[in-house]
This record gives sequence, C-alpha cells and structure tokens, in this order.
Amino acid sequence: MIYTVTFNPAIDYVVHTGEIKLGEVNRTTSEDLYFGGKGINVSAVLKELGISSVALGFVAGFTGEAIEKGLKAMGIESQLVKLKNGNSRINVKIKGVSETEINAQGPDIDKSSLNALFEKLDTLCSDDTLVLAGSVPSSLPSDIYERILAKLSGRGVRCAVDATGKLLLNVLKYKPFLVKPNDHELGEMFDRKLSDDKEIELCARKLQEMGAKNVLVSMAENGAMLIDEHGERHRCGVCKGTVINSVGAGDSMLAGFLAGISGGYDNALKLGTAAGGATAFSDGLAKKEKIEELLKTL
Repeated sequence: MIYTVTFNPAIDYVVHTGEIKLGEVNRTTSEDLYFGGKGINVSAVLKELGISSVALGFVAGFTGEAIEKGLKAMGIESQLVKLKNGNSRINVKIKGVSETEINAQGPDIDKSSLNALFEKLDTLCSDDTLVLAGSVPSSLPSDIYERILAKLSGRGVRCAVDATGKLLLNVLKYKPFLVKPNDHELGEMFDRKLSDDKEIELCARKLQEMGAKNVLVSMAENGAMLIDEHGERHRCGVCKGTVINSVGAGDSMLAGFLAGISGGYDNALKLGTAAGGATAFSDGLAKKEKIEELLKTL
C-alpha cells in the first residue's frame, strides 16, 4: 500500500478574475474548490491511475471536516489525525492577468497529535511505500522527516521524499527509495547554477552517493531525468501543451512515477512526465484521460 503524508492539508479556493484592481471591489468570473496539500495531491493522481493509497496527516475544525468529506467523495481513503484546536487552512489562488496565491498558516500540531501520527506509521511494513512531500509547519520539529525515516529504517518500507534543501539532504543517510528535486532546487543544494544535462546528472549522482537510491529531477520545459538505483540514466522530453496551472504538477509527476514503477524505470519516468504535464495543462489535477493522451506522445 502507498501512504502519503500531508502535515498541513488545505482547501484551495481558486478564483478566476480579470485584472485585479487594488483598493476596489473585484468580481470573479468563476470559482472552484479543491482539497489538497502535496501528499493529498499525490493520492488524488494515484486514484486517477487506478492505484489505491491512504492519506495521512492532520486536520482541524470545520474546514478539516470538509477536507475529510472531500477525500471520501474522491474515493481516497484517509486516516487523518483530528487536532483539538484551530481550523485547517484555506488557500486562495487568484487566476487573473497573472497568478497570485495567498497561502494560510494552518493550525498548530500538538505533541499528542504527532504521537498519534507515529502510531499510524508504526503499522507500515515491508512492501509499503511512504510519500513525504512539502515543507514542515512551524509547530512541528524541523527534523520531523528524519524522525519518520529513522523510525521506519530497517522495515523494508520504500520512502519517497519530495523536499528541498536541508530537509532533503538530512534524510539521505536513511537511503530513501526516491527523491524528487527540480533542477533549480538541485543546484541550490550544491550552491551552483546548473546549465545543462551534464551538470544536472553530476549533482543527481552526488545525491545518490549520499544515500538516495533513485533521483528524479524535474526540469520544467526541458523534461525530466532519472538516475536509477542501478546507476543508469534515463531521460524524457516534455509533453507539448499550454501551461495553465502551476499547482500540483510536481506532485502529479511523483504519483505517475510510483504508479508506473512496476513496469520499469523508463515506464515510470514517462508516466510521471505525462501525469505532470496533464496537471500543468489542466485547471485542476491530472485526469486519467489526459494522462493517457500525453503518454502516447512520449
């Protein structure tokens, strides 16, 4: 089973507008609600690809109840820890002449609730996969990713980590199954600007030398690169289309990769690329039909 962790789930309130005029009343042309957070996005795209998963994390208040109901309606199983205080966040995504996001902080996560999450993680065993994605809320210990991987060490659980900077670098000693930086994040980790495939591959292999088994690097309009656990390099071009959405494309790539891994690394890379493109070319997260359409072009 695949388990995804979203520390700070959200309701994304997406409003479409014309030109925004500050200090005046602005009208929307349409609105949409999405239930998300990076781990939940992964679960949603896995569902589209016919792969079951369990969404873990924390929710609070009436918005938390809405998130739970929303996931159930999407057909996603969840085992979310309910916090005693606060409300799960609502993020506002304004899509007008330009794209603007206002992301809320979310509720504080108390120690007893964190322990409840660890109890759920205790049930994971060999052949399970755990996805850790995104930043860590200020109310959690900054080394929470390390604590989780240390707890699961030696159990045969495949861990996929989509994070940046020290958050990612500090977990490499636990030999995660997959890490997924983009090319800019990869360069920042080594304090350099990466200008071509050769430099990207060099830094990806450094992450592998530091402990990562597989390194998947997304490269926006330049496609993606994978250095697999056998040291082989795989390269995939980008899907062709008009980008209208920047939210969740990386999460979708991760979901596609995990869904396709049983067919080999080339297949996983292509399915991940198609899933990421399908989200980038859609108003919301990727749908199965769009993913399959793009996959045929790769």
